[in-house]
Amino acid sequence: MLKEMPFANALAAVMGVVYIVCRLLVGIAPDLFRSIAQTWFHGYDLSAIPPAPMTFGGFVVGLITSVGAAWIFGYALAWVYNKLSGK
Repeated sequence: MLKEMPFANALAAVMGVVYIVCRLLVGIAPDLFRSIAQTWFHGYDLSAIPPAPMTFGGFVVGLITSVGAAWIFGYALAWVYNKLSGK
């Protein structure tokens, strides 16, 4: 049995770290990360979209929403897992 709250908290914490590290690495090697993102979007040409500088406010909103979405996903995943495992 997975406890929903600790699992959601753990996933949200990991997402926060991943978001911050990803942002730092995008600042260091933007072309590398654009090519990686392009593979995630099934080859869609992301070079056609001009890059915009990230503001501090945009960074904070992105961090909050990604952590929040990860928490909701983690809670839902643990809840569904527990229902399906019969525990």
